[in-house]
Amino acid sequence: SGKEFDVRAKCVINATGPFTDSVRKMDDQEVPNICQPSAGVHIVMPGYYSPDNMGLLDPATSDGRVIFFLPWEKMTIAGTTDSPTDVTSHPIPTEEDINFILSEVRNYLGADVAVRRGDVLAAWSGIRPLVTNPDSKDTQSISRNHVVTISDSGLITIAGGKWTTYRAMARDTIDAAIQEHKLQAGSCQTMGLQLEGAQDWSPTLYIRLVQDYGLESEVAQHLASTYGDKAFEVAKIAQVTGKRWPIVGKRLVSEFPYIEAEVVYGVKEYARTAVDIISRRTRLAFLNVQAADEALPRIVDIMAKELNWCEQHKKEQLETAKKFLYYEMGYKVKTDQLTDRSEICLVPADIERYKKRFRMFDKDKKGFITTLDVQRVLQSISMQIDENTLHEILNEVDLNKNGQVELNEFLQVRAS
Repeated sequence: SGKEFDVRAKCVINATGPFTDSVRKMDDQEVPNICQPSAGVHIVMPGYYSPDNMGLLDPATSDGRVIFFLPWEKMTIAGTTDSPTDVTSHPIPTEEDINFILSEVRNYLGADVAVRRGDVLAAWSGIRPLVTNPDSKDTQSISRNHVVTISDSGLITIAGGKWTTYRAMARDTIDAAIQEHKLQAGSCQTMGLQLEGAQDWSPTLYIRLVQDYGLESEVAQHLASTYGDKAFEVAKIAQVTGKRWPIVGKRLVSEFPYIEAEVVYGVKEYARTAVDIISRRTRLAFLNVQAADEALPRIVDIMAKELNWCEQHKKEQLETAKKFLYYEMGYKVKTDQLTDRSEICLVPADIERYKKRFRMFDKDKKGFITTLDVQRVLQSISMQIDENTLHEILNEVDLNKNGQVELNEFLQVRAS
C-alpha cells in the first residue's frame, strides 16, 4: 500500500544476519562493529562426482581454507570459499571462486576423471555474519559461534551462529529477551519440539503416497522427505497426468521430482514470488540453474492463476526471476564461459548457414540452445517430440555434457 506506520513493542530483537551492525547503529551510532561479513561460494555438480552416502572435508587446502565435497539431492555440492566482503542484498559468485573450488576438487579424484567447468550446474555466494573483533582482518580464524548482546536501550541482538545451531540461538535470544524485559513466559519448549509435518512421518510414508494417489516413487519420496505428513496435502492437489502412470503429479522439469502441485501449495503457504518458488519452496535454482530457467514460465503461469496476476505482473515476475538466476545463481558466469575455440572443419559458407539455423532456436541470443528452445520451435511448426526423447537427442549434441548445446558444439556435430 505504501503506507508507513509505527509499531510499538516491549522488546525488539535484531536478527538480521550480515546487516546486524547496520541495525545496531540505528540504535546507537557509537557502537563498534561486532560482525565481519565473509563471502562463501558453493557450486553444484552432477551426482556422479561423489558417492551417495559419503562426504569429504579437507581442512588443509592449497591456501589453507576448508573445503567440503558432499552428495546433496542426488547431486554433488562443493565449497566453500571464505573471504571478506561488503554487505549486499544480492551476493554474486565469481569465476575466480568457482575455479578455486574446481581446482581443489580435482585433487580428490583420479587422474582419469576430468573435472569440467561445464559440469557446474549452479553456483551461488552467501554472506556469513561472523562474530569478530573489529580489528581482525582474518575471517578464516573468526568464531562461527553466536553471541547475544543487549544495548543500553534494551535492543536484543543475536549475531553469528549457523543453521545447524538455530534452536540454541533462538533459545538464548528469547531467554535474554525474557530476562531483560521481564516478559512472561514458561520454560523453553524447543528441546524435542517436532517440526511441522513430523508428527506422522515414517520412512515408509512415501509408499502410501504411491499407493493412494498414483505418484511416481521418486516424486513420492521427495514429497515425503520435504513435507513430512503434509505431503498428503500436496498429493491431494496434484494434477492428473493423463498417462497410464503416474496417475497424478506433473513434473516442472523432467529430471527433477518437483511437481506443479508444489507451486500451488507454496502459494497457499504465502509464497508470492517466482524466486521464492525456485529457490526456497523447491531447490531447482540451487540444483540446476538451466532447469530452473526452463521451469519458470510454467511456475509463473500457475502462480498467476492462483494469485490473479495480470499480464504485466507475470512479465515482471519472470524478468525478476531470470535476473536472479543470471546474476545470483551462476547463470552469468556459466554463459560467460561459452567459447568458440574448437576447430570446425567447415567452409565459411556452411558455417554461416549453420549459424543461421542455430539462431532460429536461440531466439534470446543466449549463445546456447536448451530443450525449451527446441520445444518452442517444434510447437511453431506443429510438431511434437516426447520430452525424454528430446533430452536424449540434445544429450548427443551436448558434447561437454553441461545441459546445453553451444554454438561450437552445434557446428562440430554438423561437421562430423
